[in-house]
Order: sequence, then C-alpha cells, then structure tokens
Amino acid sequence: MTAIELLGLAGSLSLLAGWRLYLCLFAAGVAMSMGWIAAPEHLAWLGVLHNPWVIGASFLGLVAELLADKIAWVDSLWDAIHTAIRPVGGALLALAIVDPQDPAWQVTAFLLGVGAALLSHSAKAGTRAVVNASPEPFSNVVVSTGEDLTTGALLVAALASPVLAVVVCILLLLATLGMLILLRRLLRRISGKVRRQAD
Repeated sequence: MTAIELLGLAGSLSLLAGWRLYLCLFAAGVAMSMGWIAAPEHLAWLGVLHNPWVIGASFLGLVAELLADKIAWVDSLWDAIHTAIRPVGGALLALAIVDPQDPAWQVTAFLLGVGAALLSHSAKAGTRAVVNASPEPFSNVVVSTGEDLTTGALLVAALASPVLAVVVCILLLLATLGMLILLRRLLRRISGKVRRQAD
C-alpha cells in the first residue's frame, strides 16, 4: 500500500471507531488474522489485535454496543463513557495500520487517530442526544440501525480496497464536519428560543 492508501485506511478506521469502536477492533483483528491487512511490525505490541482472545473480547464489546445503542438514554450514557475510550481506540487502530518506525510519525499517527475518532464520536453523540429528545420511541432504533449498517458497509469498503479507503475517509470526514455544523446551528436556535422565552 502507498502512504496515501495507508493513511486513508487508518483515517477510515479511526473515524468509524468514533461510531462503533468494537466493530472496528473486531474487523481489524479478523483482517490481520486473515492477512487482508498487515499486522504491525514496528509496533509489534499492537499485533495483539489479531489475538483470538482480543478478537473475542472485541466481539463481546460489539454485541454490548449494538444492544446498548438501541435503547434511548442508555446509548447516551454509553457514549458518555466512551468519550475517553473511542478516541484512544481510534488512535491505536491508526498506529497499528500505519505502523511507523519513526517516533515522530508514531506520535503523529496517534494524534491524528485520536482527533479523527473524537471528531466522529462528538458528531454521533450529539446527534443521538437530539434523537433521544424525540417523544416517539422508534427513531432511536432506526438511527442506531442506520449507524450499524453504514459503519459495517463503510468498514468493508475501506478494508476491501485501499482506494476506497481514501474515498471513505474523505466522505466520513466531510459528513462528520457537516453534522457538527448542523448540530451547532440547532443548539444556537434552541438557546435563542430559550433566551427569548426567559425574557
């Protein structure tokens, strides 16, 4: 893989980890076990991602995340807890994929992975908080299932083709930034209404 393709795959997995960390860990572990992506050589300790026990634990986390994400307000609690966990997981995935030898690039990959996962996690958590405010009970399940299907499809695309990984990374970044802008506008609108009602 070229450097751009590696960065695209690392960026895609880091951004997707902000939505579904355990799915990304599981998929990366399976992909390393099957030889679809190279296990890290320079950061050999990250090769543990393809250990059967780690794959099994990430599968259990995946099941728990899928279930917790379907229940209104439980998903927001899950997101609050994972505000610290998902960025670190995204950073470790970026490190494992880029596998830089130079310490400066190791720090760079780590920081970019943290930033990407935190950015997408913030958009997801903010969106879910808005959805949870909806009075009907079905929107949470619909949005969560949409996230599951989207994450799975984009993850398969990113792992299947290095070129698609770059495209997925760019699309995810644009979608995440767009969602954060929409959430900011919504919060401004709500705070404006609250201020007007208080006056």
